[in-house]
Amino acid sequence: MIRLRAEATSPRLGVALVCSLVVMTACSGPSAQAVPTPAGGVTLGATPSLPGASTPSASPIASATARATARPTAKPTAKPVTHPVTTRPPAPSGPRTILGGCQVFPSNNPWNQNIANAPVNPMSANYIAAIDATKQFLHPDFGSNPTYGIPYTVVPASQKLVPITFNAYGSESNPGPYPVPLNAPVESGSDHHVLVLDSGNCKLYEMYDAQQSGAGWVCASGAVFNLKSNALRPDGWTSADAAGLPILPGLALYSEVASGAINHALRFTVDATQNGFIHPATHYASSSSNPDLPPMGLRLRLNASFSLAGFTGEALVILKALKTYGMIVADNGSSWYISGATDPRWDDNNLNELKSVPGSAFQVVETGPILH
Repeated sequence: MIRLRAEATSPRLGVALVCSLVVMTACSGPSAQAVPTPAGGVTLGATPSLPGASTPSASPIASATARATARPTAKPTAKPVTHPVTTRPPAPSGPRTILGGCQVFPSNNPWNQNIANAPVNPMSANYIAAIDATKQFLHPDFGSNPTYGIPYTVVPASQKLVPITFNAYGSESNPGPYPVPLNAPVESGSDHHVLVLDSGNCKLYEMYDAQQSGAGWVCASGAVFNLKSNALRPDGWTSADAAGLPILPGLALYSEVASGAINHALRFTVDATQNGFIHPATHYASSSSNPDLPPMGLRLRLNASFSLAGFTGEALVILKALKTYGMIVADNGSSWYISGATDPRWDDNNLNELKSVPGSAFQVVETGPILH
């Protein structure tokens, strides 16, 4: 699906797909490449048994239809403000997500916040109805097919830095060079994300609409995130994602699902959004002022009362995470599509259980004011 990302003066065409946790988004290459085994972090060896999991299907799922992301660039009236720390109160320390030997953001980062008991947003019913207008059920936007999902790669501190050229949103991008391999995997479809995790410095490099060119990369936008910090991007700035958020920290990873638990929020898309955002998002991708449409950064959780009886394996682990950590609106796209990293070990038949979960089983939680 093509989604326009409106500029203050003209629409911008964007594209979005996502990779796995600590990543670097590189500009899209001529074709999708296999995801390299991350060095360090979660062990990606033998497949651990999952609760009630069925044997992984032998045949890959059909290739996903490419979807383009429209992302209007937010133009705040006030001068962009840099946030040295998140505005949310510290959350108690809990389970950590480790990738490439790096903890993915501090324990009190919004992505790692347990929102099981967070208050319900007074506009919850309106937002859910708006998201339900086009699609009404959860959908895993990833699977065993190598062209379905967002790939990422992990590199050492010694990875060579290469030049990065921005051809669209350079004023809202972190300048290069970036430690992105020239053969880094590029997301299939139209968003051409490249995600790279520098395991030596615990920094995440992500690019949108990237393409390898000469001795480096060319992309529409690029963002660098220090995984040891809660600092946000300046208000009004995009990232490799329309909401100004990092992509990798919001991906469902096979390695963590196989371990039995996802300890962070997931990223998902909705068909239409309003011209506003909630921190940790810093950017909107719409010209609509309709208050019933969800803003970027809106956080949802699966209702505690929703029965998980009958769900098994990978699907069960993901649904438990949605009750505890929820999911965050990160881009315009197909409604209720949750993102995950490409991995041939996903059991597509098991993931299909997620498609029976209705949007009405979710509620929106209160996490902060809408900024415009």
